[in-house]
Amino acid sequence: MIQAFLIAVQFLTTLPVALRHPPTDSEIGRSLAFYPLVGLVLGIILATSGWLLRLQNPVLVSALLLTIWTAVTGALHLDGLADCADAWVGGRGDRERTLAIMKDPYSGPMGVVAIVIILFLKFAALTVLCENKVFIALVLVPVLGKAAVQVLFLTTPYVRAVGLGAPIASYMRRGEILVALLLVSLGAFLTAGSGCLLVLTATTGVLLLFRRSMLARIGGVTGDAVGALVEIAEACALLAFCFVGR
Repeated sequence: MIQAFLIAVQFLTTLPVALRHPPTDSEIGRSLAFYPLVGLVLGIILATSGWLLRLQNPVLVSALLLTIWTAVTGALHLDGLADCADAWVGGRGDRERTLAIMKDPYSGPMGVVAIVIILFLKFAALTVLCENKVFIALVLVPVLGKAAVQVLFLTTPYVRAVGLGAPIASYMRRGEILVALLLVSLGAFLTAGSGCLLVLTATTGVLLLFRRSMLARIGGVTGDAVGALVEIAEACALLAFCFVGR
């Protein structure tokens, strides 16, 4: 269990961890159950940083928080977002062309635009939340983003035979993931109250629309799609918390 958690930390963050031994496919699959816990670690880092900087200008604080967020995650999900944006436009509705563009390591104009937009939305939302001292949102948003990944894997086929997500799709433990999702829901309601219903509804709505789009275009998901979902879900949750917090 500890090994699976460390795998999740190593994959989702740049935090230094030492695995006990090279990960097996089974352990990689089991690591999915710990994604929200890794999100909680990220959230605590962000919330603590925001609280320590709370007396500074909210614009400056949000810029610093976004920098910390990107650095700790290694811009992993932003890369997936860029690949998906390029593929969706360049693929022109063709499945194979879309998948081929996703594998291209270079980012085109649409990928750059997607990154700029998502970072701008996050920056604006962080500014509002820091101004209103809604630091609990900074804890919960990364958790919700990782929980969205769990739902996506549970409900959507993985379309590549090999890839970062292939072992997860093949060896994930559904029972453990369902327990994790239940704990995330309970924790969100206990910490954010009834206002969290709006946040969960908005995040779920984005997840469903994203999943539907993926199924229609490529018949499932890829690792890049998972990264894109995390960024979109986090931005949506931040924006929803702005309305709740105000």
